[in-house]
Amino acid sequence: MNFKPVEEIKNFMQAIAAPMGIEVVDVETKGENLTVFIETEAGVDLDTCEKFHNAIMDPIDELDPSYGAAYTLNVSSPGLDRPFKTERDFQRNLGKEVEVKLYAPLKGKKFLQGVLAAFDAGSVTLDIGGTEEKINRTKIAKINKAINFD
Repeated sequence: MNFKPVEEIKNFMQAIAAPMGIEVVDVETKGENLTVFIETEAGVDLDTCEKFHNAIMDPIDELDPSYGAAYTLNVSSPGLDRPFKTERDFQRNLGKEVEVKLYAPLKGKKFLQGVLAAFDAGSVTLDIGGTEEKINRTKIAKINKAINFD
């Protein structure tokens, strides 16, 4: 199925989401499915997904993301272990514990966990037990919030 560019759909939905205190973090198109991943400062629950789904149902049909073809609209939380994709993801997690998976070992390790101390367009700095480790972003396969079940 052919959909309009993801960025166009995302920008359209973000204009509806922002006044609701919702951020559209990603849009995915697979087969006949259009899935919108949302985030709020307080997290995302089923009620939030339903509220946003209802808010975009009619406007998204006016945008016609699938050029007139039938599609299924899904609204979802990106999940606890979703990878950071935007600068906002990094900003939101400054000072928080993160997990980093590397393409190749750094000092013998392909997995690092520490506090996100800083970031810029080219690198990420982790505080790992009081020692700062600066990692080039091109070396990072995935970075996400650390999940601790304490």
